[in-house]
Amino acid sequence: MKLMKMFAVAAVLALAVPSLTTAQGGSKPTVAVLYFGNSAIGAANAELQPLTKGIADLLIGELAVNPAIRVLERDQIQKVLEEQKLSTDGKTDAATAVRVGKLLGVHHMVTGTFVTNNKGRMKFTTRVFNVETSEIEFPNPASKDAVVDGKVDDFMELVNQLAVKLNAGMKLPDVPVRVGEARKEAAKKVPYEAIALYSKALAAKDAGNKTEAVTLFRKSLDKFPQFEKAQAELDKLK
Repeated sequence: MKLMKMFAVAAVLALAVPSLTTAQGGSKPTVAVLYFGNSAIGAANAELQPLTKGIADLLIGELAVNPAIRVLERDQIQKVLEEQKLSTDGKTDAATAVRVGKLLGVHHMVTGTFVTNNKGRMKFTTRVFNVETSEIEFPNPASKDAVVDGKVDDFMELVNQLAVKLNAGMKLPDVPVRVGEARKEAAKKVPYEAIALYSKALAAKDAGNKTEAVTLFRKSLDKFPQFEKAQAELDKLK
């Protein structure tokens, strides 16, 4: 009788707890992007702090154009960080990154930092963890380009370049050629001013300042009316 009860409990638990495959989007590789660390120094550090969330969110969008993978939305990641009372300012160590990845049920956890200089250049440095093994999978000896840098004015193009390198570094399925080319061209059109305002709006939204967030999203759209992500976030708050 006791043995039968044990089997019954096991059966209930099996139904109640989703399998790892289900949690990770079926057979598709799943990816999450944590907020980037801010390595800027001096007054620039505080000024650029909102980019910790902005870069991650834009990178999520660029990676998500690959129909063969699943990329978690920023709101999902923000929720887990808040529930676990973890840092949301981009200062996340390796152990925490893997822990968050397991909570989210993903295969790949992307982390990174950014820094700028007084010559108007921006540099992104990234690292990817395999959540199942807790080991670094990118960069590796076969893919040396873990860094992307260029002019701040070409900010969105840098994010697009980073997404392409990460997709290759994680050995994910290729993005369809036409889709990749379209994203590359679209990235050239987004002005940095729109991205800076968008990033500030995300920070205001997460802080619960809805009115400020709405104002900033609208200002971002004023700078670039075709900014789909800003419009989508604004629609969420209406």
